[in-house]
Amino acid sequence: MLKRKEEKEHEKILDVDASMQGSLEFSDPVNLRINGKFEGNLRTRGVLTVGFSATVSAKIEGEEIIVGGKVNGDIYAAKGLTLLSSAVVKGDIKTSSLEVQKGAIFEGTISMLEEKMSLREVSRYLNIEEDKVKQWALEGRIPAIGEKDELIFEKEKIDAWIKGAK
Repeated sequence: MLKRKEEKEHEKILDVDASMQGSLEFSDPVNLRINGKFEGNLRTRGVLTVGFSATVSAKIEGEEIIVGGKVNGDIYAAKGLTLLSSAVVKGDIKTSSLEVQKGAIFEGTISMLEEKMSLREVSRYLNIEEDKVKQWALEGRIPAIGEKDELIFEKEKIDAWIKGAK
């Protein structure tokens, strides 16, 4: 019981109930809940919740995303996406896990991510030392999701990165 209380105290929560425009990027995991309006680009780690009263016009990238409001823009959810019954989403979705509750409205395409790669696998795939790949990922020079100790790579994004590097 004490451990849970300590974990909750250290848990990073940001609850936004305002109108915002621009680009937001969180390099550390945070539980972000948007209840107002947001326009632009949004990149998060942790859990992103688009509240029931929220209206978001943005390209969204994150780990776990829950949508209860309106989203107009593409969504990339590395670990999973949940569309609650009140969700209205217009845009393309890429995710490894999708839950859609009855009543949710979606217009766009869905691509289920299948091939995830570990740091070791990417290192072998690129024939580059793991430390170098990790450094590039932490610097944002190669596409990756996660933290220092748990980096996840998608083969599709790595392949696109390779084509762009030539």
